[in-house]
Amino acid sequence: MKELDQKPRFELTPENVYVDLQGYRQVLAKLYGGFALTGQQGPAGSGDIGGIDEGTSDYLRQFWSAQELSTDEALTNWTDPGIRDWHNMNWNSNNPLITGLYSRIYYEIAICNEFIRESSDEKLAARLSSEDAAKVKQYRAEARFLRAVSYMHALDLFGNGPFVTENDPVGFFQPPYYTRPQFFAFVEQELTALAADADFAAPRSNEYARVDKAAAWAMLSRLYLNAQVYTGTARFTDAAIQAKKVIDAGYALNTTAAPNVASAYGRLFLADNNTASARAEIIWPVALDANKTQSYGGTTFLVNGSTGPNPEWQKATGQTTNWAGFRTTKGLFNLFADTALDTRGRFWTKKVDNSKRSVEIADHYAFEDGLGVLKYRNVSSAGVGQGGAQNFSSIDFPMIRLAEVMLTYAEAVTRGGTGDANLALTYVNQIRRRAYAQPINTASTIADVSSLSLNFILDERGRELFWEGYRRTDLIRFNRFTTSAYLWPWKGGVKDGKAVSDNLNLYPIPSSDLSVNQNLKQNPGY
Repeated sequence: MKELDQKPRFELTPENVYVDLQGYRQVLAKLYGGFALTGQQGPAGSGDIGGIDEGTSDYLRQFWSAQELSTDEALTNWTDPGIRDWHNMNWNSNNPLITGLYSRIYYEIAICNEFIRESSDEKLAARLSSEDAAKVKQYRAEARFLRAVSYMHALDLFGNGPFVTENDPVGFFQPPYYTRPQFFAFVEQELTALAADADFAAPRSNEYARVDKAAAWAMLSRLYLNAQVYTGTARFTDAAIQAKKVIDAGYALNTTAAPNVASAYGRLFLADNNTASARAEIIWPVALDANKTQSYGGTTFLVNGSTGPNPEWQKATGQTTNWAGFRTTKGLFNLFADTALDTRGRFWTKKVDNSKRSVEIADHYAFEDGLGVLKYRNVSSAGVGQGGAQNFSSIDFPMIRLAEVMLTYAEAVTRGGTGDANLALTYVNQIRRRAYAQPINTASTIADVSSLSLNFILDERGRELFWEGYRRTDLIRFNRFTTSAYLWPWKGGVKDGKAVSDNLNLYPIPSSDLSVNQNLKQNPGY
């Protein structure tokens, strides 16, 4: 036998992965899983990216941290390398968590590129039947959407950076440098093309947790709402147009409470939010399961990280553990005029000894200072905890839901975009009626407002969307993230808050990437 002449018996190459419809479907699952998982062996083992602890490297974990821990909505007492830089607003290009976030975004882009490359019409014709090829073309459209979302996150968080698609070579390659307007143009082009693509699923026609045209419209509305920040040119009419398409697509605000467990609003963030009636509001969830999608990111990070050692607190969140990491500042608490009536404002107010927690935070790094947040609860609508012995979460994370799109429409019209101002007011009041446990289509003296202002909309977004990954982007759009126009406790590492340099509106390109790609330029101020 010529043993040394033999080819490897098994190797993960395109030729033996993309062999049939099931092979393509398994890789598609990996693309979706890129937002929830960190490697190949459950919560730890064979991580996707290097240079960062695998449990810390989760896409949602770092995206949420960048969007929330840097704002008035959340702060942490943990001592992980780089984590306190978020709220102190003193990060730099060597911050390991910023590097991890950047790497995770570009890893997702890379695996989407590979899938798109391997699902070209030519390769599908050579590998699959016409019926199976038609299904994979739909998968390809979904891969393009997921890639567009990752580029949109790069656009929002980093502004500028490397750009690579399926048309670029595999292997050593220095991608060209794209500016923020160039990223914007690409994301707009991709999402617009998908919205018209016959291979992309019609709204509400795909299986649960997979995307469709409504998701593309929703992301376009979000892109256009922030267009003035991204490009210098306002696109509020376009934001309203795209939002209205989503609103008219048949989704519905959840109005069914879980008796003795959660309000209609709270039901959106329970462990069975993948079922009726919460499911009708969530347009694109990142699916998570305590047994099947285990990681130390996702909603496991949000539930365990925001639960303290008080046994009652653990029972309320459905876990038997606590990571005692996150609480909020009075900036979020003060948005709620009456937390007894507004069912969205649910805060944990007891210390471990059951004495009362203070809304004031005297010590930035004392977990018992400040209020806890009860939003993500790993219990079913029947009140049964879902984490099991290992305390992972089964709560699906809502990347897009109807209430956000309705608020986008309201803001776009209030900012001068063409649309129906009365309809915008109706949308906001429907959201508020749900929050106040009122029938959403009946006028309410308790919940309704008579007019809209931009300041009110920012506050309403804070009440409705807190801890869902919007706050940093919202504050930047309203010019309140770095400026003295809004100071929250410990902003910039100072007890009463302080203004910081405007360059912090963008995160830095990691120094590790600058050193290997001479095409890149560091963002100003770093």
